[in-house]
Amino acid sequence: IKIGDRVVNNVQPAERDIAMVFQSYALYPHMTVNDNLAFGLKNRKMPKDEIEARVARAAEVLQIEPLLGRKPAALSGGQRQRVAIGRALVRDVDVFLFDEPLSNLDAKLRADLRVELKLLHQRLKNTMIYVTHDQIEAMTLADRIAIMKDGLIQQLDSPHEIYNRPVNKYVADFIGSPSMNFFEGNVADGNFTSGDLTVPLAGYEFIEPGNASANAWFGIRPEHIVVGGDAPFQVDIDVEIVEPMGSDTLVWTTLNEKPFRFRMDGQATVKTGDKMKIGFDPARASMFDKTTEERI
Repeated sequence: IKIGDRVVNNVQPAERDIAMVFQSYALYPHMTVNDNLAFGLKNRKMPKDEIEARVARAAEVLQIEPLLGRKPAALSGGQRQRVAIGRALVRDVDVFLFDEPLSNLDAKLRADLRVELKLLHQRLKNTMIYVTHDQIEAMTLADRIAIMKDGLIQQLDSPHEIYNRPVNKYVADFIGSPSMNFFEGNVADGNFTSGDLTVPLAGYEFIEPGNASANAWFGIRPEHIVVGGDAPFQVDIDVEIVEPMGSDTLVWTTLNEKPFRFRMDGQATVKTGDKMKIGFDPARASMFDKTTEERI
C-alpha cells in the first residue's frame, strides 16, 4: 500500500463482510421494493422470519416503509437510492462501501441524502468507506479523508486538519470552494515577497525552522480575508466583479497582477468599482515549497 512516497508492506486484509452501494441504483425493475431488499437474503437461504425482520428494520431506518409495495419505476431518484442503501443495510455487514452514490441526484436531493447518510452512520456505528469527487460530501460526511492523486494518497487526516493544514499545494487547491488564492514568491527574513507584495510571517508556523527561507507558493483562502479591521497584513484593492450568493458574497479583484477572490457577508453593500481595504492573518495561510509543492 502506498501513502505518498511511503510503502507499507505486509498489510493483511481482515475478515470483514462488505456491502456495496453503487452510483447507479442497480435495482431489479420487475421487483417491488420489499423484494429488492429481500432478494440477497433469500439467495442465502435465510429463514423467512429473519428476512422480514431485517427488511422491516432497514425500511424503518431509511423511512421507506410506505414504499415497500412499489416498483422502482414508481420511485423518485432519492427514494431509489435509499432502497439501494437498504439492500446493503439488510445484510448487517461490518463495512459499507459507497461508490459515488449521490452523483446521479440533483443538488437538493444530494444535500438531503448527505444528512440521511450522516444520521445512518451515527445510528449504526459501522465502518463506511465513501468514494466521491465532491469535496463537500467528503468534508461533511467523513471522520477521516484520504485525498488521492494518480493512485497515491496525498493526505489522510480529519476534515479539519486537511482544510487548515494541507500537506501540499494539490490538497490545498482541491479542498475549498472557491479554491485557495496562490502567489508565487520568496520567503526570507520573516517575510513573503511576491512582486510589490510583502507579507509579514510573524504568526506563521513553519514545519521546520530551516524552511523559513525558500522559493515558495503562498496560499490564503477567500473566507479568511477580512474587510477593514486591523489584520496583520492589509492592502487597498478595487472591486472588479461581485457575485451575490445569498448567504455570502464573492468578490473578485486583482492583487499582485493575479486574480484574487474573497468572501463577504451576504448582506454587505458592495458593487463593481468600489475601493476598499482588505487584509488577513498570515497565521491562517499555507505555504508550499516551489519545487516539491510540499508544505513548509
